[in-house]
Formats: sequence, structure tokens, C-alpha cells
Amino acid sequence: MKQEKEVILALCDGEEEYARLLTEYMEHQQLPWVIHTYTDVERLLESEKEVDLLVVAESTYQEELGTLRPKRMIILNESGIVRNRELRYVNKYQQADHVVRELLAVYLEIATQVLPRLAAEGNTCFIGFFSPVRRCMQTPFALTMAQLLARDHKTLYLNFEYFAGNQELLADAQTRDLADLLYFLNAESEKFALRLQSMVVPIGPLDYVPPMKSGQNLLGVTVKEWMTFLKKLQELGNYAYVVMDLSECMQGLFDVLRVCRLVYTVTMEDRAANEKLTQYEKALEQYSYEDVLRKTRRCALPRIHHLPAELQSYDRGELAEYVSLQIQEFQEDEE
Repeated sequence: MKQEKEVILALCDGEEEYARLLTEYMEHQQLPWVIHTYTDVERLLESEKEVDLLVVAESTYQEELGTLRPKRMIILNESGIVRNRELRYVNKYQQADHVVRELLAVYLEIATQVLPRLAAEGNTCFIGFFSPVRRCMQTPFALTMAQLLARDHKTLYLNFEYFAGNQELLADAQTRDLADLLYFLNAESEKFALRLQSMVVPIGPLDYVPPMKSGQNLLGVTVKEWMTFLKKLQELGNYAYVVMDLSECMQGLFDVLRVCRLVYTVTMEDRAANEKLTQYEKALEQYSYEDVLRKTRRCALPRIHHLPAELQSYDRGELAEYVSLQIQEFQEDEE
């Protein structure tokens, strides 16, 4: 079998500490390139004949670097001024994961295939959270479980609510969200792994894709598109767990629940909640989704007096103690 040529990313920055820290960060990610780091332009020109991506600090840039014929040259912008519109600029002084996402987005323009090193081995376990009962703390429950699972396993959290609400989860106007990922699944399916990697946002060890900014986009996704999306996640094998915070504001909800290995339905002890749950369960039976019922766990959450202020702290506190027991139970069942 013909061995694929390694993709070379050459990083050059006279600020030695920055170059070292960014290199160390990238080396701990699953990225589709090999990193060659330099703090001196002359040394770079002596050592490299040709590179795929050339990432150079604005203060280090020299025109001679063009002789390396990079497929893309990216300037780590230090001044905030775009001096050469023929080059690509990335803000140097933003969080490292933001820098890497922007580098991946540039790489996607030249990528011809998904490199095998992007995929991990293993079976992806989909865990669904859905309850017809409102204000039942479904999202804190799902996020807490995702955070706890992410301590030991690669985990992805996805939110499918019409109004996700939580400002820490929502993308800003410039950040791509789940709607963009689904678009690229259709438009450039062969690059899906890279697109996913360029869009995920970390909350500590947990990854998530920002939920759709507009609930109208959520309503427009077909059952077939959801199934293709989940199948693609399964095939990639990047994540041991995908935690899905679901809502009725999506086509094919029951089919998505069917894909899950386990479904959590939060209950509340009042008449209206019980009636909604009864109606929901009868609908599953009526449309021949009894298998969803069989793998559903009803959960009546204990009274939670305090939730952590920040999402990355959801793996601690009262709710985390309860969720830890739930995880222990289903992992024992899996064994």
C-alpha cells in the first residue's frame, strides 16, 4: 500500500516561550500534521525545503519565507493590523484551542482526504436525554454526566434544544455551530472529521459543538440527515461517548432515541408531569418504538440546592454525586 506523505506544519516565532507552549498544546491533540518548530527564520530556511502549512509570527515574518512554497501561509497577528491581504491572519493572543481551530479551518482548504491518524479506535456509545416534562433539569443532568464521563473517556456533548439558553454553550456570531457542521456533512462529507475537529469547543476535558443559534434551523433538519450525522460520528470513532440533550423540536426524535444505547428520562412527582410521561410512553408504543422504552431509565432527581456557576465545574457538587451513581450502574450493566 502506498504510504501517504506526511503533512508538515512549520511554526516559526521568535518568542520562544510562545512557540514552545503552542507546540506542546498541538502535540497533545489529534491533528493531521507533523509540527516542526523554529524560533529563527534562517534556521527554518536551512532545514525545510517545502512545507504544507507555514505559521509565522507577524514580528518574525520575512518575504524570503515564500521560497518554501507553502500551500498556505498563516500570520500570527500581533498588532491587530492586516498588512498583507494575500496572507491569512490568525490572532496570536487568543486561547490555544481557538488558534488551532483556525489553523484546522485553513488546512481544510488544502486537505484531500481524512488522514487515518484522526480517528481513534473503539465503539461510540450514544446516551440520550429526553423528557416531555419542562424545567426538570434535563440539561444540567446531561452536562454533568458528560463532564464526569470526560474525566476518563473522550466525550462529546450535543444540545438539540430550540433555545439552548446557556450563554456558555452558545456560539457568538463568528463561531460556527451544529447547523454549519450538518451543512458540511452534506457538502464535503469526506472532510467531516476535520470539520468536526475544527468546530468542537472544550469545557475542560469535555468537547461540545455549539448548538444552533436559530431553532428554525433545528426544525429543518430531516430524519435522514440526523441518521447520516450519527452514523458518521459512529464511523469516525473519535469519541467513546456522545451525550445528546434532546428535545421534541427536531424531526425524527424517536429514531434518534433508538440509536442510543441508553435513554434517561427525568420525572417529576406531580400530576401534570405524570400525564405527560404517560402520553409520551403511549406514543412510543403506538409507533412501535417499544425498544426505546426498554432502554429508558426514569430518573427522579433529588432536590438540588446549588448548581456550580461554571459549566466546567458541573463534575462536582450535589448533582454530580447523584450522576456518578447512575454512571456506575450503567457501566456495571455493560460489563
